[in-house]
Amino acid sequence: MNEPKKKVALITGSGRYRVGNVIARYLAAKDYCIAIHYNSSADAANQTCEELRQQGTDCEAYQADVANQPEVDTMVNAVHGRFGRIDVLVTTSSIWGTIPFDDITADDLQKNFAVNTLGTFFAARAAGRVMVNQSEGGSIVTIGDWSIERPYLDHAAYFLSKGSIPTLTRVLALELGHRNPRVRVNCIHPGPVMFPPDTPESEKEDLIESTLLKMADCPEMVARAVEFFIQNTFVTGTCLPVDGGRHMFTPSDAKRK
Repeated sequence: MNEPKKKVALITGSGRYRVGNVIARYLAAKDYCIAIHYNSSADAANQTCEELRQQGTDCEAYQADVANQPEVDTMVNAVHGRFGRIDVLVTTSSIWGTIPFDDITADDLQKNFAVNTLGTFFAARAAGRVMVNQSEGGSIVTIGDWSIERPYLDHAAYFLSKGSIPTLTRVLALELGHRNPRVRVNCIHPGPVMFPPDTPESEKEDLIESTLLKMADCPEMVARAVEFFIQNTFVTGTCLPVDGGRHMFTPSDAKRK
């Protein structure tokens, strides 16, 4: 059977207005059908879908706990059944929290790995199984973090889980590309690309100053990086920092002679 022509993007963690939601809206504007994923933010996800439908986008919202493999498989099967194809997957689902090093428990580590690492793997494998059977393949974009190269205090559980994403990305690129050379898997390492709603002004200023390019709170730059990976069919297994140079710069560097 011929594959439906209009392309489809599934973005995990895109229910609330965070980076995944911005990516979903960006790809909708590029004429993609959109599958919004959420875990507990049903109202926000449904509102996003309604707004996108009003703009002419074919959109549906799907609930799943990304740490639960059967739920992820069911979600991906539902997306494929609804739209007939999956061309893009972006895995923005994650958890993040401050935990002092001496207070980290096995449960803390397991929760971070379950969502940030296993959740990425389950979603990418399920979507990849669809993509390998498509003539045009597909593009998977995982989300890491710039700071795995320069970690800071009190976030060890998070960094350990996110530190697995580059290896996971390369493994997925190999496994899926071996099955269909048109399936590509790449990773984005974001920096301070989106301020939480309650971020104090002083903290915003500090985050801006922490980047070499003196900018932050620009989630559309992540969406543009996603678009680059979608469009460039000669790139796979790579990790791209989108962090204003923060992975290689601290404000103190500017004071050195």
